[in-house]
Amino acid sequence: MPPALIALAIGAFGIGTTEFVIVGLLPQVAGDLGVSIPSAGLLVTGYALSVVVGAPLITAGGSRLPRKQMLVGLMALFILGNLVCAVADDYAVLMAGRVVAALCHGAFFGVGSVVAAGLVPPDRRARAIALMFTGLTVANVLGVPAGTALGQEFGWRSTFWAVTALGVAGLVGIIALVPVQPASTGLRGELAVFRRPGVWLALATTALGFGAVFASFTYIAPMMTEVAGFSPGAVTWLLVLFGAGLCVGNVIGGRAADRSLMPSLYLFLGALAVVLVVFVFTAQSAVPAVITIAVFGVFGFATVAPLQARVLEQAAGAPALASAANIAAFNLGNAAGAWLGGVAIDAGFGYTAPNWVGAAMALAGLGVAVAGGLNGRRRQGPIVGSSSPSTVDVKRP
Repeated sequence: MPPALIALAIGAFGIGTTEFVIVGLLPQVAGDLGVSIPSAGLLVTGYALSVVVGAPLITAGGSRLPRKQMLVGLMALFILGNLVCAVADDYAVLMAGRVVAALCHGAFFGVGSVVAAGLVPPDRRARAIALMFTGLTVANVLGVPAGTALGQEFGWRSTFWAVTALGVAGLVGIIALVPVQPASTGLRGELAVFRRPGVWLALATTALGFGAVFASFTYIAPMMTEVAGFSPGAVTWLLVLFGAGLCVGNVIGGRAADRSLMPSLYLFLGALAVVLVVFVFTAQSAVPAVITIAVFGVFGFATVAPLQARVLEQAAGAPALASAANIAAFNLGNAAGAWLGGVAIDAGFGYTAPNWVGAAMALAGLGVAVAGGLNGRRRQGPIVGSSSPSTVDVKRP
């Protein structure tokens, strides 16, 4: 794999760490800034909403920039946002820093996916996308726990200083290693792909399919402590196990998608639905719950590379904006899944009810994916490996 993919993965690691590490630091942030825990929790919500809004807007605004220049600008924005967080002396400034950092999130993964796909032969593109997303999975396994421990020991601002340093490392790597790629076809060309039904079906598949993961994962802590009988202290290690499953699933998903994209997507969404149904029952006992959490992580993230590759396939010729919109779809799915899972708990169905919700969302995503596959067969449109200059042409610096 090209060294440029390592630079993209470092950037993804920093972005993934800053997105989720705030969860473990909420008590420290709330106490230091004199706000309530729910108010501090809005730092998570504000970030997620900024990703949804920023992904298409920032990508559209930079549609005429060469992709390497776009990535450099996005990492600079990420560094600025986290620097503001590190020096924040009140809640408003911290929220502003979170919003600025989040604005680059969707565009980075969207444009980065296009760049990664253009660095390798057509039969390795899903694996290249998966390698970039490895940074995000490793952030969940290592970055978030390490950042939380650092913040608890030296103060929450130290975590954002460390993330800022990660951003600088990612920026240097992108400048040094990522080859020059041409700009997209411009905003009009990027918008034109949204007239393709396949693009919308792919986006809907992402929102439903990955929303299934967060319907269950959001409530994993009370599920494990109140139902499976684990102590609160064990939850951290259970999350590490889940994160390890994410890493394995990321590799499997990339390799499988390169061999056969749509069958792989069907398989992973179907398997995710089955695992979530099984989780309703295995959550009742400690050992089966541990095994299921690991398998859940594998199939949950095995969907990511195929989902992103599917959008690139359907938006071939002008994929950057559609790719960024898919990152927004991931986050919309996360929000919807978490909300629906909470609704099920509030309705009195218990802490395992989100698993039923997730299974239903995964099956709905599978249904939309099948519809998209049938639509693609009828249209016989271009694929990711087309000879479109905006997709595959790469010039070495």
